[in-house]
Amino acid sequence: MKKMSISKRISVTMRGYSILKQYCPGLAQGKAVYELIHSIQPFLSVWFTARIINEISSQRRVKTVILYVLSVVLIHFICAVLKNIINQICNEKESQMWSWFGKVFSDKQMSLDFVDLENAAIQHQRQEAEENLYMFGNGLAQLFWGISALVRTFVNILASLLMTISLFVSKSGNKLIDHPVWILIVLICIILGGLSKSKATISENEVFMNFCKNTVWFNRVFMFFGKELYMNPEKAKDIRIYGQNIVAEKELDKLILHERKNQFDIFKMSLYPAAAQIIIGLANTVCYLFVAAKALFGAFGVGSIVQYVAVLSRLGEGLQELMYILSDNEVYCTHLQNLFAYLDLPNNMYQGSLTIEKRDDNEYYVEFRDVSFQYPDTDRYVLKHVNLKFKIGEKLAVVGMNGSGKTTFIKLMCRLYDPTEGEILLNGVNIQKYDYDEYMSIFSVVFQDFRLFSFSLGQNISASATYDSEKVTECLKKAGFDKRLESLPNDLETFLYKDFDTDGVEISGGEAQKLALARALYKDAPFIILDEPTAALDPLSEYEVYSKFNEIAGDKTAIYISHRLSSCRFCDKIAVFHAGEIIQTGTHDELLADNEGKYYQLWNAQAQYYIT
Repeated sequence: MKKMSISKRISVTMRGYSILKQYCPGLAQGKAVYELIHSIQPFLSVWFTARIINEISSQRRVKTVILYVLSVVLIHFICAVLKNIINQICNEKESQMWSWFGKVFSDKQMSLDFVDLENAAIQHQRQEAEENLYMFGNGLAQLFWGISALVRTFVNILASLLMTISLFVSKSGNKLIDHPVWILIVLICIILGGLSKSKATISENEVFMNFCKNTVWFNRVFMFFGKELYMNPEKAKDIRIYGQNIVAEKELDKLILHERKNQFDIFKMSLYPAAAQIIIGLANTVCYLFVAAKALFGAFGVGSIVQYVAVLSRLGEGLQELMYILSDNEVYCTHLQNLFAYLDLPNNMYQGSLTIEKRDDNEYYVEFRDVSFQYPDTDRYVLKHVNLKFKIGEKLAVVGMNGSGKTTFIKLMCRLYDPTEGEILLNGVNIQKYDYDEYMSIFSVVFQDFRLFSFSLGQNISASATYDSEKVTECLKKAGFDKRLESLPNDLETFLYKDFDTDGVEISGGEAQKLALARALYKDAPFIILDEPTAALDPLSEYEVYSKFNEIAGDKTAIYISHRLSSCRFCDKIAVFHAGEIIQTGTHDELLADNEGKYYQLWNAQAQYYIT
């Protein structure tokens, strides 16, 4: 892998901190302040201790000793209070950190073009960026964890240098000991210790990263079999019935066996730090002998020995940690780059700026003008040369066999996709020119694969934390859920499912479909689109929905995607799709009169289900 330049690493690191600031405000700053206080404390203790020892071993002024003692006690007390307050705040924020890291991905998923959500290459890129979330925090957690080391390193280096200046300035009277070359010797020893530690760290990281390449796959397999399959109630039934856990166990056994073959790498990870410690020990010995020799020849008092030995040790630790930080920074910058590559994917749908015209006559027209569509990286057209025009208040049925392009037609109209060719117009204006969010607001849609959430019933219907109780109840009544509502323990505050409330209720597929319909009605948008609105309903409930169809739709434009052609009798216009094209349009009676047409064929194939 090509090494990253220092300027690039600085840029990546600063952007990482900006994301931390955005999603975890105050966490990084709090940690930095805490570590600053924590790192300065030992230097204050060493300085005061040296002064106290020097005073006791020389002039022995009691008041001066007491002043030093009280000062150090007071400083430690203030530092302890500040550290405890900051630590409590940081702990609370850190406990939420992983959830906020997950929100980085959820926010990006929400802003991605819908077509990209179905793009396998882009979703693979997301998985690659997300895979190391709980091991490395995508580099974001490493940035946070590194704050302590970063602050500690700079405090150790700066404070140590300030407190060692007098070591070289003070004169012992011995020309050999006072020679300036000792500055160079001491610095070389400290740098050698830092370099050896750095080399050990780099070697450890290389071994660890090689180990992690296999671990990422291990984690993916474990999460899939251990959580997605075993713990998911919808899938656990099949796992138990068909004994699919055997497949998982064999796969995990193979991975564990592979990891055992890498034990020598773990030995290498232990060997490098041990060798580094020997070098560091020898370097420290030279430094300590120099300090002892200067004190022996009378350059300074006994207390100063404590100061210089301590700060030289801290200086060595600071340089060693600096080398580690530089090495570690390259590792997490690589992780951050993977994250940024995903976050920087463009959002092409958010380009329009026009507001949707507010018309008093409610005469809104939607027109498909020679629209064709193919999914990215494919050659096959899902829709071909579709031309259709309809206005607000019309009831349009979209029918056809599976794979004929019905759902794609709806997704294009809602601008979840943009056409590959042609254009879609609203009141004669290409819909790509409208503000995206405002355009989306004019649609209420019940997709066939809709989702309800583990919130209260009222929140599910309103899709909001707050709701109009009377409006929710009215929408539930229109959708045929009123009798079930009467049996719920907490009325609209009843939670669906038991994820967040042990008293939550489980609902059937048909009930869920009624709730999805009620949610679409609550939004009260000019267009209501229903994808197989009665697929999970029993015959009586289906008849109830159809008989109240005009009441449910009101003056809205209602578009039905349906396999059950009985729904088409309630519609003003029917569009018959086949192989991605509209091959027939007209009313139910008009299309049924064409006994050579596709609609006639489909109607007769289903006739036994809805003959009256």
